[in-house]
Amino acid sequence: MNQNEDSRVKLPAILHLTQLGYKYLSLKGAKWDVETNVFTDIFFEAVSSINPNLNSHDLNRLYQDVQLALENDDLGKVFYEMLTQRSGTRLIDFENFENNQFHVVTELTYKNGEDEFRPDIIALINGMPLVFIEVKKPNNRDGVLAERKRIQERFRNKKFRKFVNITQFMIFSNNMEYDPEEIEPWQGAYYASPSYKKPIFNYFREEIGFNLNKELRPLDEVTQEFLLQDTNYPTLKSSPEFNTNKNPNSPTNRVLTSLLSRDRLKFMLQYAFAYVRETTGLQKHIMRYPQFFATKAIEEALDKGIKKGIIWHTQGSGKTALAYYNTHHLTDYFQKQHKVPKFYFIVDRLDLLTQARDEFTARGLKVHTVNSRDEFVKDLRKKNAVNNDKGIREITVVNIQKFKDDTHVSAATDYDINVQRVYFLDEVHRSYNPEGSFLANLEQSDKKAIKIGLTGTPLIGETLKSKYLFGDYIHKYYYNKSIADGYTLKLIREEIETEYKVILKNALDSIDIKKGDIQKTDVYAHPSFVEPMLEYIIKDFEQFRIRNSDPSTGAMVICDSAEQAEMLFEVFNKKYADDSGLLNAAEPNPTYGKIMTEESRAKKAALILYNSGSKEELKQWRDDFKASKIDILFVYNMLLTGFDAKRLKKLYLGRVIKSHNLLQALTRVNRTYEDYKYGYVVDFADISKEFDKTNRAYFDELQEVLGDEMESYSNLFMSREEMQENIQEIKETLADFDLKNTENFSSQISQINNRGEMLKIRKALEEARSLYNVIRLVGEYDLLETLDFRTLGALRIMASDRLALLNAKEALQNNEEVSNLLNIALEDILFEFKKTGEAEMILGDALKDILKKTREALGGNFDTKDPEWVSLYDELRRLFDNKNLSEVSQEEMQANMKSLKQIHEAITELNRRNNLLKDKYEGDKKYARVQKRLIEAGKPSALKTAIVEALQHIKEQTDISVLQRNDILNNENYFTKQVARLVDKEFGSTLQQALDYDTTMFISNIIVKEYLDEYYDRAV
Repeated sequence: MNQNEDSRVKLPAILHLTQLGYKYLSLKGAKWDVETNVFTDIFFEAVSSINPNLNSHDLNRLYQDVQLALENDDLGKVFYEMLTQRSGTRLIDFENFENNQFHVVTELTYKNGEDEFRPDIIALINGMPLVFIEVKKPNNRDGVLAERKRIQERFRNKKFRKFVNITQFMIFSNNMEYDPEEIEPWQGAYYASPSYKKPIFNYFREEIGFNLNKELRPLDEVTQEFLLQDTNYPTLKSSPEFNTNKNPNSPTNRVLTSLLSRDRLKFMLQYAFAYVRETTGLQKHIMRYPQFFATKAIEEALDKGIKKGIIWHTQGSGKTALAYYNTHHLTDYFQKQHKVPKFYFIVDRLDLLTQARDEFTARGLKVHTVNSRDEFVKDLRKKNAVNNDKGIREITVVNIQKFKDDTHVSAATDYDINVQRVYFLDEVHRSYNPEGSFLANLEQSDKKAIKIGLTGTPLIGETLKSKYLFGDYIHKYYYNKSIADGYTLKLIREEIETEYKVILKNALDSIDIKKGDIQKTDVYAHPSFVEPMLEYIIKDFEQFRIRNSDPSTGAMVICDSAEQAEMLFEVFNKKYADDSGLLNAAEPNPTYGKIMTEESRAKKAALILYNSGSKEELKQWRDDFKASKIDILFVYNMLLTGFDAKRLKKLYLGRVIKSHNLLQALTRVNRTYEDYKYGYVVDFADISKEFDKTNRAYFDELQEVLGDEMESYSNLFMSREEMQENIQEIKETLADFDLKNTENFSSQISQINNRGEMLKIRKALEEARSLYNVIRLVGEYDLLETLDFRTLGALRIMASDRLALLNAKEALQNNEEVSNLLNIALEDILFEFKKTGEAEMILGDALKDILKKTREALGGNFDTKDPEWVSLYDELRRLFDNKNLSEVSQEEMQANMKSLKQIHEAITELNRRNNLLKDKYEGDKKYARVQKRLIEAGKPSALKTAIVEALQHIKEQTDISVLQRNDILNNENYFTKQVARLVDKEFGSTLQQALDYDTTMFISNIIVKEYLDEYYDRAV
């Protein structure tokens, strides 16, 4: 049985989509605009049906507007606004979603000039390619990671801008379940919105489920046969493995149901996207699955008449974004009830008002702010829900800090029965006193208002709990789920080094002696204490940047007092600040190490206190930090909640913070950023007791709410027990090897030829490297004695080298497995420049680029028996056999580049000719190879036209036989006789002469072998 990605994932997925109501469309004879990949016939027919008042001129003008919108450098924002238009001319009928046309196609070429790619599956809505799906067969880690890298490269390519703009989201799957233990998540089914830089792949974990008997149509046999014949896989129909792969509960088919079933797709297109203006430019965000299910849970609660409740989503999971998505969803929800919703976002501090205002504004909402009781009363009495003449959706952000205890906010405000107020109350774990104050006034202002509390840290304590004030939980998403989904990071708590503890203690003693009776706040703000503290912070932070080769990370210091923050900022500016960014003029050619050291210096800081600047200045400093223009922030009470800066990876705690506020502060560094696995907390104040207390209260609340779900709960910090478990797992994996003698270890692994086994060994050694750093950081020094971590570091390099060699050997020495390497990043395996200057790095990048193109072109060839292909592949082997490319000279690189360009040009031309040949047989690679073998053998004629005509007729009749006879391929003798009769008949007709027996059997055996190779998954 053929077990490639087509048979195991792609074709079953297409059939599943047909059961979800998508019609399979063959590209043969179809008409589409290659500039946009819009199927224009379907587009005009569907849009005309939705807008019966449009004539042909109007339709053509509309399509021109679509083409023009796709030209924009806006991630498709203008096109998306056209797509979701509900009034006037519509591209999609959202009122009657079944009135649209749904198709699925495969291998549609996205092409601009010489650049092209072909997604495996494309979902068309009214002829527009709005979703594409990439699939890989299971257990193909390198192939999956390489495909993700290719997607990123394609999206950065400006030539594909139109296609990126029209794509609403994409799905990526290798038909495996998620692996919670994998360091770099690669297996499973993911979804993402397009990006010009790096798409973010999201997990999707279904929470509601489906009645598949109701959701799925019966599989249509005619459609299945048509698909298999159209894709030249008639051999699959009779195989039990293929029928197993059609399981609607496979990981790929599950995610297709979750995202592309009618109701889900309708929801996703209307409500699941946000165009966000970030400091790095415009981004298109897509709803995370917990935000989706929270939104559905809010709708369900409202349907039941419930008017208040809590969304408990951990810090970093996007609660402000959730409120934004719901302004759109709930607007439509209430308009169906002939009500106009009016949205409020309630915060309890001025800095949070500013942050919320900026977040909503960045997403395109019109934001009003309220800072006083009178402003709030005035706003409540407005009859209209929208105050702008452009119809932009609005939200009012209310800061209750100055009037939360005022008992006269709005005791008798009239409310309009057609206006539905919706209050999102941020951070409901604090500051909302139930005994009158703001909550009572809010209740009195409009008793029919909806109140939705948002929290990442429920109010924990004996007397007050969030749910008593705001109702039951509507939806829950706690932090270990967020960590498992890759939305947030675990934290590492670092104690300061012993020598600095001594220095700081001596400084404190000195201050006490000098000053006598002095306030503790003044002691910690004294220059004698602040200066060594800051020296430690700067040194530690700069070493962190150098260790990670990443000067882009930022740090925050949470100070003991405002006075300490001011002194730290003052000392920083006197000792460390530097705006020049210039290397020493005496070093015209600095080494890479010196460049990295210079770039990693902390040169600019900002002081964020209520009185340290104007509103505008504070906002600018926050934005500058997010944009990597500021290295360190010194804060006291501001930015401890709600401040979301992904690059913030180091938090220095100068004081103990109590209860839920501690969790809020710690999670400032838990946002995902680049390839970081942890956020880091440097503990000057010894928060361990307070954290244990707070975490126990959080745990108890979870136990009460979650019950049996608690078994999946894990600590926010990596615990000692987890470290010990990891050490034991590493020992078990490496138990058979000599871990003390590197020579013996090298000899042992040199005898391993199983790539999977080497992957396990390398993974264990990589875990050891990460664990070594973690143990040192958190001060569990006794655990360092349980393994020889330094020796394991040397063994890791050996294991990586052995794995790279196995990868190369599998491809370079065995043509049957050549695609394994040609489909992974050969250039990344062969090149690891250790000591290079700028010239070598530039040449190395160029060489890697041409090698990548050559590798992909060779890997994309479907006829590896072609003597011309074999010759080109041997030439590639010759270039890289027995060479250490980490040490090649400039001259060797230039020579290699010239050779690679020649190979690339030749393979590109060969692929062009092969594709022309394949088109003669409706894209069937089998018959293209058959023709080439016959031409090479000079049988039965030198006339190409005669061979093509005969093979076309043989293909048509043989495919029908294979589809109609389920068991024909299991009887090779019978199948061979059938093919031989067709060969004799068709070649006799086209050549007008009978073939001899040997020639007939020669041709028949080649054809039969192609079918059986495909059926049994034998290498071609």
